[in-house]
Amino acid sequence: MQYISTRDTTRTPAHFTDILLGGLAPDGGLYLPVSYPQINDATLTRWRAVLATEGYQGLAAQILALYIDDIPLEDLKAITARAYSYPKFASPEIVPVTELEPGILIGHLSEGPTAAFKDMAMQLLGELFEYELARRGQDLNIVGATSGDTGSSAEYAMRGRTGIKVFMLTPAGRMTPFQQAQMFGLDDANIFNIALEGVFDDCQDIVKAISSDASFKAEKRIGAVNSINWARLMAQIVYYVSCWIRSTETNDQKISFCVPTGNFGDICAGHIARQMGLPIDRLIVATNENDVLDEFFRTGNYRVRSSANTLETSSPSMDISRASNFERFIYDLLDRDAERVGDLFGRQVKEGGFTLAGDPAFTDAADKFGFASGRSTHADRVATIRDAHERLNVLLDPHTADGVKVARDWADRVETPIICMETALPVKFAETIKEATGSEPAIPERFAGIMEADRHLIDLPNDVEAVKALIERNV
Repeated sequence: MQYISTRDTTRTPAHFTDILLGGLAPDGGLYLPVSYPQINDATLTRWRAVLATEGYQGLAAQILALYIDDIPLEDLKAITARAYSYPKFASPEIVPVTELEPGILIGHLSEGPTAAFKDMAMQLLGELFEYELARRGQDLNIVGATSGDTGSSAEYAMRGRTGIKVFMLTPAGRMTPFQQAQMFGLDDANIFNIALEGVFDDCQDIVKAISSDASFKAEKRIGAVNSINWARLMAQIVYYVSCWIRSTETNDQKISFCVPTGNFGDICAGHIARQMGLPIDRLIVATNENDVLDEFFRTGNYRVRSSANTLETSSPSMDISRASNFERFIYDLLDRDAERVGDLFGRQVKEGGFTLAGDPAFTDAADKFGFASGRSTHADRVATIRDAHERLNVLLDPHTADGVKVARDWADRVETPIICMETALPVKFAETIKEATGSEPAIPERFAGIMEADRHLIDLPNDVEAVKALIERNV
């Protein structure tokens, strides 16, 4: 198994452990496998047995082995056993699936140590990083950006690990108090929290600028944990498979997924699972008021917004107007035309976006790749949270509520059950939960005292050189 960049017209291959530590490709593109491994009925039958006997950990090792040929299988099994353990994850199933109402289920991705779906990839990434760095005798300085949950998931996965430092950029004042407490309460010597003037897209742009500076990246040994890192998407493929297995009885049954997303990473993993042959019917993109992705799947226009035009909403982890992982899907949509993708994302996106309206490839987004989309507003998510709480006795976080709202909009138009992918526990968004239900969500026992912890934070201007200078002083 080898990997290529979405912008590399020469299709120069790289091995998994090389791209694991690098993140963004040198040409600014994103890594994908040269081809997706294909699964069949026999594979699905075997995976059902593995999930039943070896659990999520065993299934993860089997799927990862399709994408990793430079780490022995026995080592992968040990890595996944450490990454997905109970009670580090609150459920022994790791990702339970429950019915919300007829035809709509919830895939519970928030059982991890920071109560966010990002833990599903980050816990694996921490193990992979530490394993490979030890094998090479190297260290790594991770530079990342977060709109809410990526930062805490990354820091909890990397804290205290040998040979790793984390520099995490956050948009100043944009995260909820609980999210800030989770991150800024950490005082580990290898963790640096940076509050940047601006919005998430500004933070993400600085991460990309640092990753694109080849000399600085090499000299300072810069790596990435944001969803531009292929290993994160690879990890997320596993829970699509496990959710499908837990929701079906035979291998010919199809399931649809509705995924709240701003950066397109979570649902991109579903796209890859579908390309592998997992029986997925529709992949439904759910956005909030920052509806760049919904607009694309409705019209073919990918119209990015400026920071000033990126709205601050009550589902803040999706307050994103430039979806980093979208490039991976467009690469597949355009039949892996690296030259065209390089122009679209290397030039046109910087100028405001692009359009595929009228391009025959655009119809493939729905017809060939199964994509659909919808949009949710503050009023929608508050009403959805209130309804689920009062009628179904289920408490949803705002992002998952966006997914449920959009899934309900599509329920009559698809013939398969829809699994809504949960993004976080409600405790992270107390203000919105209180508005919807009249009371704040209870804080799970494992987070007791988190709001009272001291804060450790560095304020910086929206300037790539200021961030570089901070990194230089601390590596």
